[in-house]
This record gives sequence, C-alpha cells and structure tokens, in this order.
Amino acid sequence: MWEYESSIETGATPQAVWRLWADVENWGDWNAEIEKIEISGPFAPGARITMTPPGDDTVLLVVAEAVEDEMFVDEARFGDLLLRTTHRIERLGQDRIRVVYRMEISGAGSDEAGPQIGPGITADWPDTLASLAALASRG
Repeated sequence: MWEYESSIETGATPQAVWRLWADVENWGDWNAEIEKIEISGPFAPGARITMTPPGDDTVLLVVAEAVEDEMFVDEARFGDLLLRTTHRIERLGQDRIRVVYRMEISGAGSDEAGPQIGPGITADWPDTLASLAALASRG
C-alpha cells in the first residue's frame, strides 16, 4: 500500500469547508486541477463524480462515506488498484481547524504502482488545500 497525507490549519469553520466540498460542481473554484466535474445526485455515499483534469482522461470517483461538517471519502478504481482519498476536518480549538487530505493506494501491484502514480496525483494538494482554506475563510 502507498500512503500520502497533507494538511492545513485555518480559522475557517467546518461548515464553510463542508459547503465547498458538498458543492462538487464548483470544486474548480479552489482546485486548479479540475477542468470539468459533475456529480450524479446529492453529495452523499454512493454519489458518482466524474472529474476531468486539464489535458487528462476523465476519472470516476464514488463517494464512499460522508459525514456533514466532518469528513468524506472518495474512491477510484483503476484495474486492481483502489485509490481511496479521505478528506477530514479536525477541530483544534474554538476558532481553528485542520483540513487533512489522505490518499491510500491499495490492491494488487500497489507497492509498485503507488510510488509511480501517487505523487503525481497528490502533488497539487498543498496548493489545493491553501485555496480551499482561503475561500472557506471568506465564508
């Protein structure tokens, strides 16, 4: 299995971060790695998200878990590989939170494939988290 985690602390509220996460069709406002995105139905377990990065193939994500104002997990399958990304909000105090993105790549061949594909997928996470936190801080 291959794992990677990135986080940012912010004064934004969990509700503000959640609103941005739940508004899937506008993820491109804070994630530069999205050219086109659509969701089938409400932002809840079982929802299917089709996301197209700039100049790349469309990726199908399935919302595996979602707890309002706390976390959501999306999963993508590529052959025998499962790419599971957890997005969570950790409360640090009354006015601070940490937003954490964690990817786990598992399945047959993940020990080899993870280090090859994982860094390319997660490379923009610090910038994405910074944009998400800035937008959420503005309300």
